[in-house]
Amino acid sequence: MDTSAKSAAAGIPKGAANRNAAEHAPQTAAQDEAQGTVNNPPVDEENVTRLDYQGKELILIGTAHVSKRSAEQVKEIIEREQPDTVCVELDQQRYQSITAGQKWKDTDIFRIIKEKKATLLLMNLIISSFQRRMAKQFGVTPGQEMIQGIESAKEHNARLVLADRDIQITFQRVWHGIKFFGKVKLMVQILMSLVAGEEITEEEMEAMKSKDMLAAMLEEFTDSFPELKVPLIDERDRYLSQKIKTAPGQKIVAVLGAAHVPGILEQIHHEQDLFALSRIPQKARWPRAIPWLIPLVILGIIGYTFFLNRDVGISQSISWVLWNGSFSALGALAAWGHPLTIVAAFLAAPLSSLNPFLAAGWIAGIVEALVRRPKVQDFESLGDDLTSFRGFWTNKVTKVLLVVALTNLGSTVGTFIGGADVIRRFLEALAG
Repeated sequence: MDTSAKSAAAGIPKGAANRNAAEHAPQTAAQDEAQGTVNNPPVDEENVTRLDYQGKELILIGTAHVSKRSAEQVKEIIEREQPDTVCVELDQQRYQSITAGQKWKDTDIFRIIKEKKATLLLMNLIISSFQRRMAKQFGVTPGQEMIQGIESAKEHNARLVLADRDIQITFQRVWHGIKFFGKVKLMVQILMSLVAGEEITEEEMEAMKSKDMLAAMLEEFTDSFPELKVPLIDERDRYLSQKIKTAPGQKIVAVLGAAHVPGILEQIHHEQDLFALSRIPQKARWPRAIPWLIPLVILGIIGYTFFLNRDVGISQSISWVLWNGSFSALGALAAWGHPLTIVAAFLAAPLSSLNPFLAAGWIAGIVEALVRRPKVQDFESLGDDLTSFRGFWTNKVTKVLLVVALTNLGSTVGTFIGGADVIRRFLEALAG
């Protein structure tokens, strides 16, 4: 999944710390103790920000998510400081992935489709592939600095706090914040990132120290839709700041992507409602009616057209089936689905588009999983397959997810085009 960058060598966290300290300069000692002050770190502590907050010493290490030097610095700081607690920019899911590896062989692909999580899981895996490709290029382990933070916390008997918000909640809040065509553009851009696969330079790697991994991958998209910066970065800055300052102990080391440090410094003096930040926003009531209104309108128009002109009604019905089925089948074909999957996508789309409880992608995904059931080796090789375009399209696990996502996308496009053609033929029948 969570892309022009400011150079970490320019000391972004350090500069933010200096600005923060300047803002507090006129205050009294009592005010400083109540609100917290930022101390300028020694020159040799590049990307390290020290903060005194209500009697606690907070040490923020701004890292690159794929950087050998960042992991070394985390180890050095924790060894020297001997903190009571180490906070890492991970949630429970990513922690388990890093420490024990994803238990892919236990994954129930049918349950994922049934719970409508296939698209979210696909986004997660594509973003992981982006990180893995960079890690492979530079010969490091993805999330090595987080792994080092976990290991150093255990080695020095420090408490470990998982300080980031659940990544699935972040994805859902991102998904909720964009409209239909934005969702289409997001999916296309993410899928195109697999095709690109270009290598990045050392300079670009250094520049990425000032970016969040998720935002880095979606940079062009967030340029077009700046409101997405809120769930991707701003909300997580608030969440991280609350978890860090409320962590147990008097000395806290936090291992963070460098992009989050300025926002955390800004939010650290404000109380955050973690429950509100973790809630999935409810959709307004009227959009919920759209999935029901569309089939009622389409069926009503076709039915009335049959009353006006039987031949036109038949041609309307055929048009609806062909547009829906063809685009849905094209989606399954684009995912390199099995021929039976493509047929299932064609047959399911015209009906599923008229039933809000069904989706052509779910049906096609289930058929693909039955015909080409993922085996243990597919789950075990998933990590390596994520690093290449071919691997993503040939691994049976990701293939099922691609079938679901692309078939649904094709079906949606077919619904709009088919619906427009149904209306056009109806108007022609009225005029005739």
